[in-house]
Amino acid sequence: MPRQMYRVYVIELSKKVFTESAKFRNANPQYNGVSECLYVGMTTKTPQERFQQHKTGYRNKKGHKLSSNIVEKYGTYLRSSLFNHIDPVMTRDEALELEKGLALELRRARYAVWFN
Repeated sequence: MPRQMYRVYVIELSKKVFTESAKFRNANPQYNGVSECLYVGMTTKTPQERFQQHKTGYRNKKGHKLSSNIVEKYGTYLRSSLFNHIDPVMTRDEALELEKGLALELRRARYAVWFN
C-alpha cells in the first residue's frame, strides 16, 4: 500500500481580507498593500480538492470543521506557480515545516500571508 504524501499549496485571497480581518492584518505588519494576500496550507489531497473543501466549509464525519474561514470567505484561486516546484513529502511534520517556511518566504517577498 502506498504511503500517504503531503503537499503544500497556496491560495490567493481577495485583498478585502486585509481590511476586514484584524487577525490577518495583525499577522502581516510588513504588508504594503501592493502584492497579493495568500493562504498557505498543506494537505494529503490534491491542492484542487483541498481548495474546494475550504470553499464549501468542509466538515469531517464527526462534524468538526476542517476548512479555513479565511479561505472560505476570501479564497479566489490556487496560485500553482508559488508551490508547484515543491515536491510532496512523507510526514506531516515535514509538511508543516515546508508550509511555515514557504509562508515566511512569501512574507519576506512582501505578500500578506495566513498559515496555521
